[in-house]
Amino acid sequence: MAGKMRRSEAGSSSGSSSSSGSGSSRGETVVVDCGRCKSSCGYCKSPGRTSISHGLWAHSITVDDYQDLLDQGWRRSGCFLYKPEMERTCCPSYTIRLRASDFVPSKEQQRVSRRVQRYFLFSNKFLDGMLDVKNPVEATDDPTISINTCTCACHEASSSGMKDSLSDQSEEKRSSEQIVSYLSEQLDKAVNKCTEHGGLPSGIKLPKASVKKVSQGKRKLLVEGGKDLLYSSNIAFQIAATLNRAKSANKEPSPNLENNAITAKAIAETLVASVDQLAQSSSSLAVRACNGHINFYGAATQSPTESSETLSGPEESARGCKRKSCCSRKNSEHLLGKRRRLEVRLKRSSFDPEEFDLYRRYQINVHNDAPDHVTESSYRRFLVDSPLVFVPPSGDSLVPPCGFGSFHQQYVIDGHLIAVGVIDILPKCLSSKYLFWDPDYAFLSVGKYSALQEINWVKENQVHCPSLQHYYLGYYIHSCSKMRYKAAYRPSELLCPLRYQWVPIDVASPLLDKKPYVVLSDFALLQNGESLLPHVPEKITDEQQHDDNVHGDLNDILVDDNEEMVEPETETSDDESGPETSGHGSVEIENGDVSEILIGLKGARVRYQDLRAAFGVKEQKYLESQLHRYKRSVGAELSKRIVYSLG
Repeated sequence: MAGKMRRSEAGSSSGSSSSSGSGSSRGETVVVDCGRCKSSCGYCKSPGRTSISHGLWAHSITVDDYQDLLDQGWRRSGCFLYKPEMERTCCPSYTIRLRASDFVPSKEQQRVSRRVQRYFLFSNKFLDGMLDVKNPVEATDDPTISINTCTCACHEASSSGMKDSLSDQSEEKRSSEQIVSYLSEQLDKAVNKCTEHGGLPSGIKLPKASVKKVSQGKRKLLVEGGKDLLYSSNIAFQIAATLNRAKSANKEPSPNLENNAITAKAIAETLVASVDQLAQSSSSLAVRACNGHINFYGAATQSPTESSETLSGPEESARGCKRKSCCSRKNSEHLLGKRRRLEVRLKRSSFDPEEFDLYRRYQINVHNDAPDHVTESSYRRFLVDSPLVFVPPSGDSLVPPCGFGSFHQQYVIDGHLIAVGVIDILPKCLSSKYLFWDPDYAFLSVGKYSALQEINWVKENQVHCPSLQHYYLGYYIHSCSKMRYKAAYRPSELLCPLRYQWVPIDVASPLLDKKPYVVLSDFALLQNGESLLPHVPEKITDEQQHDDNVHGDLNDILVDDNEEMVEPETETSDDESGPETSGHGSVEIENGDVSEILIGLKGARVRYQDLRAAFGVKEQKYLESQLHRYKRSVGAELSKRIVYSLG
């Protein structure tokens, strides 16, 4: 029967029907009950099969039913659905979510965002009509996360383990000092080049260039567009004064200056042209001569009517390096490089060879998987196959522009795929399943950054679909240190595994410090007995109460780069299958009526009460024990909508 059916026997069909047991136009949910499943645990690494869950194989799932399943503690791995049996499993797993509009980023999360903002320029496209990244970004000044990492000896011992412990103000100051140093160096090179080519006299010692950061107060005094003026140098005035003194001493100035006019304005324009010849590329800064000053602007302020050229910003930091001259030389080599461009693309879940190549590289290099274990079939089963019935955009406020379903969110730098986030977009949330990324880009903290992007996506798409409110981070395992990072996305909530109420993680954490499994809603009370939790819409039935078959864990499909992905190799167990039914296989209403469960049999959809007579007494007794456990796991309402397939 269904409880004895292994997952492999359930098939892998992800097709959907246009009809639904609930009458929904979004298709129907059809599942095969796999019963209790045991697997090895990827978190505690216990030697036995200590991770225990209830499993279902889904032929199809509507997005509404899957949303409700998430809120009953379920998750999916490909087409396999699993729900932890919390008292039995080795590592109790709690569903964790965050209301996107309430999200308050931590200092570390802000630092990650700024780091990326310093390195990349996002595309301002609404790619495929699905994603709009508005903020231009260029990212990081940390030598441990540089694309072209310094390889001098002083870095070899420290860069891999270096952490960004500086305050935000100190970090910005160091970054500014680096840019000032670099720009001064480029102006000195421009002066030398002009001297070599006769633009400036060679027999006179000229002053060194000095670039200063422009304060906010002084920017207000500048012309239109000056709000993006970042740095300025008066080197042209200093050179003009030096040349005028030389001219007074009968030392001939350069004949290349127009009419031998030794003016700061003419010198500035000459140096700007030379700086452009050195750069020879588009970049993040625009350099412009303005009445003798040499100004450096944000690229957005370039004006076709003024003398303006572009200059790249630094991509590598000397912070933490004892040999700063080494890093400065490397800065100079890379600063003239082309500005990188990052695009975030959202596409429906499908097999992509480029994505699989990236996944394979990630699993082998980051998780140390054996190459022969990272196969295309396992990748498809985990991260491509999805039973979710796609819902296209409807043009109203009920569905976002991308629709509902399973998606891959690609992060692409200059046409090169560097990361893929596997997500489900549902009526009330974005559910993050897994992220894999190019190990060469670990310095960008892609896992943290992608989570911030996904939270922002929810906030932005509330305009199109107001019901989209939450960001689900998968399971939270308090006993696993590598999972604690999820609690940093605040203010988050954990799902009580008994009453399915959401409990603030600040309330839950002290309880979980004491023991791994807690009925969270029992403790989420004020001292005066007033509940901290929202009203429970449904009465808690007897079958939802605490018994010897409460919920637990299967290996989660993980969200961040600090977690480990383990394929849920399951075995089905029929022992301890729950309370036996009494009397001739009948089900007493007060003990949890299974008569309304929707059964699928040979293409037909019937309620169990209309099918019971077709079974013998022993078959009834066995099947009803399975249906009891199934109903406890999915809830009474879902058991009436979801098709429980018997073949």
